Amino acid sequence: MVKKKKVKVRARRAKPKARKISKRPVKRSKARKSAGKKTKARAVKSPELMLEKIGKVTHYFPHVKAAAVMVLKDSLKVGGDIYIKGHTTDFKEKVKSMQLDHVPIQEGKKGQEIGLLVKSRVRIGDSVYKV
Repeated sequence: MVKKKKVKVRARRAKPKARKISKRPVKRSKARKSAGKKTKARAVKSPELMLEKIGKVTHYFPHVKAAAVMVLKDSLKVGGDIYIKGHTTDFKEKVKSMQLDHVPIQEGKKGQEIGLLVKSRVRIGDSVYKV
C-alpha cells in the first residue's frame, strides 16, 4: 500500500482595504512651482574634455604593474605626465619607464603599442590622456 503525503494548505491573505480619497486640495512643493521658470544650466567640464586623448589601454600585467597602451595620437615621452581614466580607474602619474618589444625607449609614437609602468591597476579600454 502506498502512503499519501499530506499537503499543507496555506491560508489566504486578506485583501487590503481601499483607501479613502480626501477631497482636500494637494499642496505643491516649491520645487514644482519653480519648474516653470527657465534657468541657465551650468556646464561642468570633466577633466577628459579639457585634456587630449593620446592612447588606450589594451592589456594589464598585474605582476609587474605594467600596462600595454596603444598610442593613438601624437607621441608620449618618458618624464611626461599622463592621466588614466576608466570606469573604475582615475589617476595621474609621471611616465617613469616605457618599453617597446621589451626594449626601453624614450618616446612612443602614433600607432605603437608600448608598455608603461603604472602605480595602480588599469583595465582594458581605459583612456590615456596627456596632461
